[in-house]
Amino acid sequence: MGTSLFAKLFGTKQDKDLRTLRPIVHEVNNEDAWAKALKDEEFPLQTVLFRKQVAEGASLDSLLPKAFALAREAASRVLGERHYDVQIMGAAVLHRGQILEMKTGEGKTLTCVPSAYLNSLENKGVHIVTVNDYLARRDSEWMGPIYEFLGLTVGVILSDMDTEAKRKAYSADITYGTNNEFGFDYLRDNMKWSMQEKIQPKHHYCIIDEIDSILIDEARTPLIISGQSEDDSAQVMGAQKIAAFLTECEKDPATGEYYEQDPLARFERNAQPFEERGDYKLDEKQKKVSFTNQGMNHMEELLNKSKVITGSIYDDENFEYVHYVTQAVKALRLYSDDVDYVVVDGQVQIVDEFTGRILHGRRYSDGLHQAIEAKEKIKILGQNKTLATITFQNFFRMYDKISGMTGTADTEAPEFLKIYGLDVVVIPTNKPIVREDHPDLVYYNEQFKIQAICEEIARVHKIGQPILVGTISIEKSEMLSLLLKRMGIKHEVLNAKNHAREALIIEEAGAKGAVTIATNMAGRGTDIKLGGSLDARARRICGTEATAEEYAQAIKQVTPAWAKEYEEVKQLGGLYIMGTERHESRRIDNQLRGRSGRQGDPGTSRFYVSLDDSLMRLFASENIRGILGKIGMQDGMPIEHRMLSNAIEKAQRRVEDRNFEIRKHLLDYDDVLNEQRNYIYSERDRILSEEHLLERVRTSCHEIASEIVDALPKEMKDEDMAVKILEEIQAEFHLTIPPLEAGATKEEYKNHLKKSIDEEIDSKVIQTGEKPFNDFLRFNYLRQIDIRWQDHLEALEDLRDAVGLRSYAQKNPLVEYKVEGFEIFNEMLEGIKHFIANTLVRVQITRSDDSYSRKTAAHKTVESHRPQAAFANSGQPARVSGGGDVAPVTVRRSTAKVGRNDPCPCGSGKKYKNCHGKNV
Repeated sequence: MGTSLFAKLFGTKQDKDLRTLRPIVHEVNNEDAWAKALKDEEFPLQTVLFRKQVAEGASLDSLLPKAFALAREAASRVLGERHYDVQIMGAAVLHRGQILEMKTGEGKTLTCVPSAYLNSLENKGVHIVTVNDYLARRDSEWMGPIYEFLGLTVGVILSDMDTEAKRKAYSADITYGTNNEFGFDYLRDNMKWSMQEKIQPKHHYCIIDEIDSILIDEARTPLIISGQSEDDSAQVMGAQKIAAFLTECEKDPATGEYYEQDPLARFERNAQPFEERGDYKLDEKQKKVSFTNQGMNHMEELLNKSKVITGSIYDDENFEYVHYVTQAVKALRLYSDDVDYVVVDGQVQIVDEFTGRILHGRRYSDGLHQAIEAKEKIKILGQNKTLATITFQNFFRMYDKISGMTGTADTEAPEFLKIYGLDVVVIPTNKPIVREDHPDLVYYNEQFKIQAICEEIARVHKIGQPILVGTISIEKSEMLSLLLKRMGIKHEVLNAKNHAREALIIEEAGAKGAVTIATNMAGRGTDIKLGGSLDARARRICGTEATAEEYAQAIKQVTPAWAKEYEEVKQLGGLYIMGTERHESRRIDNQLRGRSGRQGDPGTSRFYVSLDDSLMRLFASENIRGILGKIGMQDGMPIEHRMLSNAIEKAQRRVEDRNFEIRKHLLDYDDVLNEQRNYIYSERDRILSEEHLLERVRTSCHEIASEIVDALPKEMKDEDMAVKILEEIQAEFHLTIPPLEAGATKEEYKNHLKKSIDEEIDSKVIQTGEKPFNDFLRFNYLRQIDIRWQDHLEALEDLRDAVGLRSYAQKNPLVEYKVEGFEIFNEMLEGIKHFIANTLVRVQITRSDDSYSRKTAAHKTVESHRPQAAFANSGQPARVSGGGDVAPVTVRRSTAKVGRNDPCPCGSGKKYKNCHGKNV
């Protein structure tokens, strides 16, 4: 009551937002006559003038009315589509760096054009981010002519492009691409071996289409570039052999929960020992497997019996099998074919849970993908080692200004504001929505629900009303398709197995009598038009390569028949949306509903729910099934009740809250890594661009020498101090230095060491020339950074797993992760510093007929979360050759090779392989 009274007195947030936007629309409309008076050839000249004004200090806000009016007129002349006033409002929201919520079918693709045009005037590039390659290509080809008419260049980034094609696309004023490719190109750039090889410019302004899908749904999984690690297919197969023989713990039939020990029983002396009735327990919500004590014993017994291991599972050489068996059971029990993945051409391809598309190139991490391959009895590909990683949250927060658009963001507004500092602005539709959204029909079980869905499809199809049936998995869509075939109902199926026909299927989904079964429609960028697509019908007559005149003639030919069918479908009630179950997220349900009722068209929507649906089974109240069973729902009759609607909404809220915690948890930990990543990448850039790298490393040598002197106790005798200093320098640099006279102070020794080190370095530089020596150091510096950074990423993953257990000791895992992560990061930096300093002083220069040349083999990598894009480490080590009169030389080791198990020459007491030889 208080909230509604407050809204009546002061207005809602949407009212306030619209009050600030209407004056902008008025100003743009006032410039309409000026824009219409311009000739076609004057549009690019006006862009040049705008850019000159920006360069001279004019603000973008001052140019907004004219720029928006110019972009609107360009769209009208090029595409015959003029921005509605609500679209101009939306463009203003995007320019402000906010999130635009605009309903499906309102033209978000066209809405972003004025904002992208205005921000491109700063000559810093604009990135328009889409969720897949199809939309990136489609939008760039669709909107590209408008930008070109205005005098701008347009590029598109696709996963199958080579480096030079991407470089050209990034240099354009407007660049379309997917969130995955933008993120991967950033990671790849920071693995390059020269500044000239980098392709991605600075991050200035981006417009993210379907921003909720990218920054909310996909934010739970980081982007990862990984390379081949050791082959562990034998361990994977060994685990797969026994997975099926392990049994799940028994559940109480009454509650559906696992039998648990009475918490008070542990205090009773005569209590019988609790029997864990099974080997493992499943957590379907988190997709986790936990083994009981009995399960661990049974696992050990089976592994020994199958001769996979000998001895105890807890032995060092055997304990890794706990992980492999856990992943094998997880693959067997929690991941299903045609739901979570499909097997295509002998490969396991992951299915995106939000769009139903195949995610080419994505692989489950932590050995799960190999476990699924073993389960499906196909070739097991080796595990990968993380080479570079970043979350979408931290990647997009690098941009100076972020904006985004979607049909459903308001439900996630608090998260957008908290994580990204982005405000959500809801823009009204151009025409009122007249779609009729019916309450959910709830059935007692899956069988009753499916029967009712088929009967409803038959009824609606008989009268000719088009139907879009939304399912949440490939398995469900194919099962429903089989039932409709038996009923003789002609239909189309759109899922990951036939996504190549997506455009064709969607074009006719609104035609009279059409029945379309589709997996999740979120993020598809589709616009279903009643009566089917007029453009598609015209293209079928004139062909895709037709001239403008031929296309216009075809449009004129097909328009009468299309207009008649459009009116017929409109009279029948428009597109009927039928959801076969509720999704975990309310937004995706709303996106499915939003496919109907575009631009004031009529429409209908209804969701069918059963108590067997995973959402209801996992997240709804446990008492609902018992209550509904008692009131007689077993006979197949549905029920509509506020209690059930509330239960469904509460279940979805619980899932959304859980997913938000997962994303927040991921971000909290990645923020620690992000600071370290930014530092490493900035250091890498400095090394790539620094001309006098030799002086930087020389300074490091001086610092190490000073640290050796400073570390000695003050009370040490002078003669002992001298001996110790020279021993330490010999161990560190393999450099023999004559002692000073007795009684020399620490400062005198520091200067003496610096002078001796400089003499050693200078003698080598004279032989090679400064530039070749700089190139040699640059190669070794970059190689050390890359190798140690990759090991650091692995160490942080292990640390993250380990700190979770510290909560049992009343310690905050995140704080522990930050403290220890900082310590091992500093150790890594010190290791790099010492290695490069040692290399500079220890390296020996010898003359040779062959100039120095080493080649690094290309690394085969895999991008996770993510369309596959080949990456090869193309960095070539520097050629160290003489300049002028200096003869070619070869860099050689100056001392005998140290064995892997020998004591490290640095004097640490560790074996060489565990110290300075760890990454060599």
